[in-house]
Amino acid sequence: MSKNVLITGGAGFIGAHVANELLQHGYRVRAIDSLVSQVHGPERRRPSYLNSDVDLITGDIRDSQTVSRALRQMDAVVHLVALVGVGQSMYQIDEYTSVNNLGTGTLMQVLSARPVESVVVASSMSVYGEGLYRDADGNAKLAQDRTIEQLKAGDWEIRDEAGRPLIPVPTPEDKTPALVSVYALSKYDQERMTLIVARAYGMRAVALRFFNTYGPYQALSNPYTGVLSNFAARVLNGRAPLIYEDGLQKRDFVSVYDVAAACRLALENETANGQAFNISSGEAATVKEIAERTIRALGSDDLEPEITGRYRAGDIRHCFADISRARDVLGWRPRVSLDHGLQDLAAWLEGQTTPDRVMEARGELAARGLML
Repeated sequence: MSKNVLITGGAGFIGAHVANELLQHGYRVRAIDSLVSQVHGPERRRPSYLNSDVDLITGDIRDSQTVSRALRQMDAVVHLVALVGVGQSMYQIDEYTSVNNLGTGTLMQVLSARPVESVVVASSMSVYGEGLYRDADGNAKLAQDRTIEQLKAGDWEIRDEAGRPLIPVPTPEDKTPALVSVYALSKYDQERMTLIVARAYGMRAVALRFFNTYGPYQALSNPYTGVLSNFAARVLNGRAPLIYEDGLQKRDFVSVYDVAAACRLALENETANGQAFNISSGEAATVKEIAERTIRALGSDDLEPEITGRYRAGDIRHCFADISRARDVLGWRPRVSLDHGLQDLAAWLEGQTTPDRVMEARGELAARGLML
């Protein structure tokens, strides 16, 4: 028997891909989305990329009546609604807290009266803050925050008590959270609230900690939506990608197609109940390398990344994923390589309107003293 799934934020970048994945596997899909202008433009119309078989309810996750209507006859929920952006969360504090925290609270309140079989909640790599490190002797180390004096001096690396650089290693799910931005705090709140309420009311629940997700449908006009989309927007406007610090910070990127598959598997897997899983490629790359590969994929070999030597509040140095738990429990593994994913993104970008708002976002941070 086909199941009915509600995707909150279902008209967004990840939501649309999750909808396609579920529809291809025989699910019926409903979405609730407020179509915010920062993502969907001032017209706030149903996006053309959203599958026509998706029943879209336009409304706010914080409105309990709308959420109740959306949940009618639903068997499961994939909760994706969130404002995203580490930097923006540091000056739109009330709005991020309202949408991400209160929105999740509203959804959980309605679900407490009308439980579904299962809930998958989108969490984030941001809950880790810095990733896991080891010292020169091989001992696991939790990173200490870099000091303002260190950052002003352009000393970017994480160091131990003796001043020696620590070595970044893949970060597992049991690494202690370190919440260094309002966005990170809100994502951890979404994760924990969902798992707590689901357990109390007999619903299966899984948290997926997405790392840097990229692919078609990403909102290029939104400068807070992701590193790779910002690079693409700059390159397509004939401008160099802007890189903070020295560009050697390591990250982990994952195709949105792999993220969508993880969401489906999490819905279907009963042994995953109550757990959190890293969803990423499991392969580290420097931000500078990612920018260079984006430039090549978009055929703009005359450009080179611009290393700014600046620091943004809430940024971390290194974080990349240990994905063994998702492989072993969910039966999930990434299928799309970065090079193939970049080629796919480049093909989608042909003919897209790509406004470059990176400098606008950078100006907002600088004006508020959130950039060194």
